[in-house]
Amino acid sequence: MPNYPGKVFEERILASYESVTDAFKQRPTKHRRIALIPYTVYDMDTNATDPTPITVADALALPELRAGAPDLVAGKNGLERRLRWAHVVAGTGAFGLLDGAELILTTGAGWPSDAAALEDLSAALVGADPAAVVLELGANFSAAPVELIRACEERTIPLILLHREVRFVQITQRIHQLVLAAQTEALAARTEVHEMLTELGLNRSPVDYVIERLAETIGAPVVLEDSAEHVVAWAARDRDPESVLAPWTAAGPRSLPAGSERIAVEAQGRSWGHLAALPGPAHPAGRRTVLELGALALALGRLADTTGEQWLQLSSKQLFDTLLSGRYRRDTELAAQLAAAGLPVDGRLLLGATLRGTGAFGAHDTLERALLETALRRAVAPEGRVIVVPDSGVSGERTTFLALLSFPPEDPRVAAPLGISAPPLAARLARELDMLIPSTTPASWRAHLGLGATGRGVRSLITSLERVRAAGQLRPSGTVGRVTAQHAERQALAYLVRGLAAAPEVQEYALATLGPLIEHDAAGGTGHSGDLLVVLRAYLDHPTNRSLAAQRARLSRSVFYQRLALIEELLDVDLSDGTTIATLAVALLARGEG
Repeated sequence: MPNYPGKVFEERILASYESVTDAFKQRPTKHRRIALIPYTVYDMDTNATDPTPITVADALALPELRAGAPDLVAGKNGLERRLRWAHVVAGTGAFGLLDGAELILTTGAGWPSDAAALEDLSAALVGADPAAVVLELGANFSAAPVELIRACEERTIPLILLHREVRFVQITQRIHQLVLAAQTEALAARTEVHEMLTELGLNRSPVDYVIERLAETIGAPVVLEDSAEHVVAWAARDRDPESVLAPWTAAGPRSLPAGSERIAVEAQGRSWGHLAALPGPAHPAGRRTVLELGALALALGRLADTTGEQWLQLSSKQLFDTLLSGRYRRDTELAAQLAAAGLPVDGRLLLGATLRGTGAFGAHDTLERALLETALRRAVAPEGRVIVVPDSGVSGERTTFLALLSFPPEDPRVAAPLGISAPPLAARLARELDMLIPSTTPASWRAHLGLGATGRGVRSLITSLERVRAAGQLRPSGTVGRVTAQHAERQALAYLVRGLAAAPEVQEYALATLGPLIEHDAAGGTGHSGDLLVVLRAYLDHPTNRSLAAQRARLSRSVFYQRLALIEELLDVDLSDGTTIATLAVALLARGEG
């Protein structure tokens, strides 16, 4: 096939065009890069950032290339190699000027014919790492050199033979159009993602909403994990935690499925975790690019959140909301979410707990909250695990913490005999508090720990938390150091009644039973001391020792006996009767006075 003048002219034009392109590539970086957001730069010449790559297979499907009757003779496994550009190459001196990932178009003009020289030429050509080599057969070669076939096969570089004459300029123009169109689409998509994340930042959108938008954008599950690789937030179209969170719940080192992306969330040399996307469809801006933009937005938001509470408490709040509201389909779903957040369930002892400060702390309440949470985490470590969150359902000036606790089987801190007045976990908490609280803390300040019943499985954990939460603050079953403790397994009646106290029937019962005392205490004037409920509670605590009950009520024995007589008169009962004592005790518990 003759090397006709028209083709020579076209190749010269292309050579001039590519010299301009090369000159453009040599310009300073700042003249050819587009910065979409601060500290993040995208280089259109970088193959790794090409989000919708043009592959060798795509080029083979072009009509301009199909017109040459293409024949793939080597590198069949490399059809998915990316095309960054297309070059027409003549002679042997241009191989060193290639950048890689080009589609090489050549007629073999100027190539040697002896085997040794062809061996060297083939090595130099594949050494430039082209995406593929297209050799037009004709005047220079009637068949592909064996040396070139062998070199391309070894490097999995497709070698395509053209059996009919084609216009190389049409092929290069078509490929360049596709590449530039993909880059333009990528820039538009990146701009769209950047604008979305900027709006989320300006709106101070919560972290979980940002994760939801990222998952929606790339059409795949997205998971945000903290530096301990515990899940902070996640989002997926089908909301199936068992499948999405499987890598975070499996035992041993975490391994993401093939096709996943994982980006560090960091800024100014500080790292807070990672953003991961599980396998999914391609995105015009590139899945990794979208994650990088998302990671930067999250990092900037984390810098703005100086307390770190949004990250530290987000996962816990969502879990408690899911657990207490029943927003899950199966126990295994909730178990997966708990395990991914760092609270293992399978084969563990589980219980719910509450923690609050009582008495004057002598410092700002934020310090009190921080000390209580830190002490509890240290008391549970290292074998135990805990998730803590402030109870938003409790009103008042003092913060009450809700906690989910997980311990190995037979852990002595929760599996101790019931004869011990204060649970071992309370003693451990007291030691941790002694090391943390300021020396100026008043001696009257205490931490009140409520422990639900221990059990195994999600159902028992939910029951334990619900009952200890509903019970509120009961009189302690034991005290150690600065910790007073109430233990569900030692105060079964109190937990049962408090759990039922919200029912209208129970409240009506309590009001009907104690109504005369409540009215008497509320009235003012002579003979209305306002302490009959206090006296009754002290008496019911020690029905067989009225002297001790008087001391607990801080009244003299004679005054205390007068109050008891008044209670019997108002209620028309005998306080020495066992049924009466049980009835009044239940009524006090239902009103939160027990």
